[in-house]
Amino acid sequence: MLIDNHNRKINYLRLAVTDRCNLRCNYCMPAEGINFAKNDKLLTMEELKTLSEILVGQGIDKIRITGGEPFVRKDLMELLRHLAKLDGLKDISVTTNATLIGPYIDELKSMGIKNINVSLDAIHRETFERITRRNQYDTVHNNLIRLISEGFNVRINFIALDGQNTQDILPILELAKHYPVSVRFLEEMPFNGGSKTFQKIAWDYKRILDHIKSEHPDYYKLESPKTSTSINYKIPGHLGTFGVIPSFSRTFCGTCNRLRVSATGDVITCLYGKPSANLRNIMRGADSKNKVKEEVLKAVGSRAKTGFEAQEKYANVFSNSMTSIGG
Repeated sequence: MLIDNHNRKINYLRLAVTDRCNLRCNYCMPAEGINFAKNDKLLTMEELKTLSEILVGQGIDKIRITGGEPFVRKDLMELLRHLAKLDGLKDISVTTNATLIGPYIDELKSMGIKNINVSLDAIHRETFERITRRNQYDTVHNNLIRLISEGFNVRINFIALDGQNTQDILPILELAKHYPVSVRFLEEMPFNGGSKTFQKIAWDYKRILDHIKSEHPDYYKLESPKTSTSINYKIPGHLGTFGVIPSFSRTFCGTCNRLRVSATGDVITCLYGKPSANLRNIMRGADSKNKVKEEVLKAVGSRAKTGFEAQEKYANVFSNSMTSIGG
């Protein structure tokens, strides 16, 4: 079992399989793109399998596969098949932009992988294409409806971007009216690939809730798991739910149960801090399994208590792209 230095049980791994993405969302990376990692710097398929086994052996019982866009990686299903057979792993989920998932939906369903998060920051085509810089609206919409229709547990992640998509906040809730999905509104975070400081945001979770209340004054709060990053709500008459994730306000740090490993092997204990270690070279050396365990224990044993504490150590400047640190 992994217990951090603040007595929090760490049982949830976000495992990135690639830093590449087929979209170019303007909040995730700069317009000119980023320098993606070369293939020899990425964890290989066998290394991803082995690392998953090690961490499940240490007490991880939930793994979320992320990217970049995970389905950009051609051998992704090989990893998912392996994970589906791991004893002790209770939950496998995937975060995707839903552009490439279509051919794999049937197999995902047959393996029992039903928890899919879809990153979707617009419900209107024009807004979608402006943010993503790509013409993929129909593909995403069709795959989203198919996932819902096939019985997947679909959560839509919508980042509230001032001056870009807040006009879509109320319209996207129509999905939760007609379908049993959860629409979650995230605060913007300072990871767009450019070096800058972030002091405040225009659309924090309180403003998002006030905006929704203007149209739906009778929504009510739901019970959420202790470790949930989302504060969840229900609008009477809606099949689905909605939530807010205070990713910049960081109200959920006290119950954080997460560990991240980037596609290049960086161990990240908080998005607002620097990587604690890199496992790639360790896994390519002698006695790798025991050394990986030691590094993970060391990272978990020296976590920042909150994202604000981690940010102070990071000198309040963010130069990473979201696609390079696990989505």
